[in-house]
Amino acid sequence: MVGGGKDAFIGAVHRIASRIDGEFDLVAGALSSTPEKSRDSGAALGLDPDRCYGSFEEMAEAEANREGGIEAVAIVTPNHVHGPAAAAFLRRGIHVICDKPLTATMAQAQELEAAIRQSEALFILTHNYTGYPMIRQARAMIEAGDLGAIRVVQVEYAQDWLTEASETTGTNKQAEWRTDPERSGGGGAIGDIGTHAYNLACFVTGLSVERLSADLQSFVPGRRLDDNAHVMLRFGGGARGMLWCSQVAPGNENALRLRVYGEKGGLEWAQEDPNYLWFTPFGEAKRLLTRRGAGASDAANAVSRTPGGHPEGYLEGFANIYTGAAQAIRAAQAGQRDPVLDILPGLEEGLAGMRFIDACIRSARDDAAWVTP
Repeated sequence: MVGGGKDAFIGAVHRIASRIDGEFDLVAGALSSTPEKSRDSGAALGLDPDRCYGSFEEMAEAEANREGGIEAVAIVTPNHVHGPAAAAFLRRGIHVICDKPLTATMAQAQELEAAIRQSEALFILTHNYTGYPMIRQARAMIEAGDLGAIRVVQVEYAQDWLTEASETTGTNKQAEWRTDPERSGGGGAIGDIGTHAYNLACFVTGLSVERLSADLQSFVPGRRLDDNAHVMLRFGGGARGMLWCSQVAPGNENALRLRVYGEKGGLEWAQEDPNYLWFTPFGEAKRLLTRRGAGASDAANAVSRTPGGHPEGYLEGFANIYTGAAQAIRAAQAGQRDPVLDILPGLEEGLAGMRFIDACIRSARDDAAWVTP
């Protein structure tokens, strides 16, 4: 693991998710930006001191040359480290599982794209919400034509944790780097949670955005990146959509919601209640579909672990990405390509997210002009 040391929320999430199905063992790490912190974090996790590295460059070189070295690396750093860290391991044939967004800038994304295409190792991006069973159910239903031609897509991701200028207090590490353009990139809320909403809408519907119009705000005085965004979307095939993401919406914790409407019916899903999917065929009563319940699809059941009524959530959905990655890596080691790669997020989804961020920034600078991602 690169990053994810002491006080890093997402590192612990990745470690738990990787272990839920017993597919990975954590054996090495460059867990912090300084050698001392990295060693301390590794010791706290029980790692061999010889495999607690001071930098990702040192780790990539040593593990590539070590007998029984790592087979894959999880990169869970601030955005500006994603590209160089991933490239260092890809060049040495080590598979990469990387947190989103792809990188901090488009230039870094292009450099990483070249490294991915030149490597035989796999690159997987952890858009973890695509791992939820009822999201897989929604995708399968739309692919089967249950909604008919898609007309309207509404997606939102609302939080309230940046309602105040917590990045200035010196006590919130997450707020400090996520509002810093040098580490986060040009997008604030749109890069952090907007990319999740954008990815989810495209993943479920199978549609691509052809044009968008974005209105970005930084409501907190002095904040250098956006903390709220309203984005109008025009999809290929004529569907229309709207994306709202905000980190200054009091009363919202992780309110990721998706609604999709077609000529034959509609679907509604909320991340904070993820085991339920509402399906309404036009002219009929609304139906509640549940994880592992009556009407659950093969696609949903394949990524469920417990019987219906026993809730599964964020960590299990995240684990489905890791378990799929393990399946794909084993196939690659055998010289094969596993079909799980058709559903796992990777380079193309990462580039789409970067183009989304870039397009939103360009549009907002030109008074919400319509632009092409």
